[in-house]
Amino acid sequence: MEEENKGQDRFLPIANIGRIMKDAMVGDNSSAKISKEAKETVQECVSEFISFITSEACERCQGEKRKTINGDDILFAIEALGFDAYMPGLREFLKAYREVHKTAPTEAPSENQQENAE
Repeated sequence: MEEENKGQDRFLPIANIGRIMKDAMVGDNSSAKISKEAKETVQECVSEFISFITSEACERCQGEKRKTINGDDILFAIEALGFDAYMPGLREFLKAYREVHKTAPTEAPSENQQENAE
């Protein structure tokens, strides 16, 4: 049983997979059901895809003698592995992500900031 759970640790939760699949269904198929087999197959594919991309990004980091994979490494890996069609959208996402997180508060306000607010 523990061995089975260990294998499951590398998968995204099946409920999340099912929800994403359901959200992707449109038109006449939007009320169709998704079998457990289909969800588990996608779950396996997604996990394999993440491993594939991460491995390529990790190789880049090792080549550059870095220890941390960043968003640029992931985009590099996706493009290097031939998923060019996704690049424009992913570049936009990464740009927007960085803009949001650059301005978002990263730590709790100091005592001085709290006193000035009062």
